[in-house]
Amino acid sequence: MIIRTLIVEDEPLARQALREFAAEFDWLAVIGEAADGRTAIDLINALQPDLVLLDVQIPEISGIEVINRAEHNPSIIFTTAYDNYALRAFELEAADYLLKPFGRARFKTAVERVRQRHAEKAGRLSTEQAQPPEQARNVLTRLFVHFRNSIVPLKIDDISRFEADDDYVKVFVGKQSYLIDLTLGEVESRLDSSRFCRVHRSTIVNLEFVERVETQDRRLLLILTDKTEIIASRSGSQALRKLIL
Repeated sequence: MIIRTLIVEDEPLARQALREFAAEFDWLAVIGEAADGRTAIDLINALQPDLVLLDVQIPEISGIEVINRAEHNPSIIFTTAYDNYALRAFELEAADYLLKPFGRARFKTAVERVRQRHAEKAGRLSTEQAQPPEQARNVLTRLFVHFRNSIVPLKIDDISRFEADDDYVKVFVGKQSYLIDLTLGEVESRLDSSRFCRVHRSTIVNLEFVERVETQDRRLLLILTDKTEIIASRSGSQALRKLIL
C-alpha cells in the first residue's frame, strides 16, 4: 500500500529533512509540497493525499485552519516546535504530533502508525459499509497527553479507565497515569460504548480490563486486572449488566 504524502512546511531546511525522512520508506510517496496555508488547502483538495505532514505555524493560514477548511480529509501528522496545540490535534484526530526537533526514529514511529491505520481501515471498509451510520461512526482510537517535556500518543485500547479529577480527566495506562484537559463527558462521547462503560459519575472503565464482577446488593463491584476495585452506581450497574450479563 502506497501512502501518498503532502509536505506542508514553510522552512526550506525542515521541508528538505521531511523529504529525506520520507524517502527512506518505499511505501511513502511525496506527491507535493507547500510552504503556506492557502497553497496547502489547494493541494489537499486537488491531490487528495493519504497523509499530510503539517507544520502548525505557517504563513497566511495556520495548519489547524488548513485542516478545518480543506474539503479532503487525509491522515495528519503535525510537526511543530510548540506543544500547546496537542488538544486541537486530539480534536482533529491527528495520527501523531511531532515536536521539533525530532529524528528519524520518531518520524518512523509516526508514519508506521499511519500505515497501520490505513491498513486497518481498508480491512474494515466492507464491514463498515454494511453497518447503520450510528454504528459506523468514527470513535476515538488514540489521544495525546503531556508527559514530562513531550507529547505522547496513547492507544485507547491500552487505557484501563478514565477518572474525573477536578477540571481534568486522569487517564490510566498500566501503572502510569496522565492528565488531559477535557471533561469526562467529552471523553465518553468519543468512546466505543460497547467496550467502555461509565460506571458512575466520575469513572469510565474499559471492560477489557475487568477481571471479575461481584454483586453488592443492587450494585456491582468491579475488580480490574491491576486489582483496583470500583463500585458502580445503581445506574452504572444497570448499564454494566446490559453489556456483560
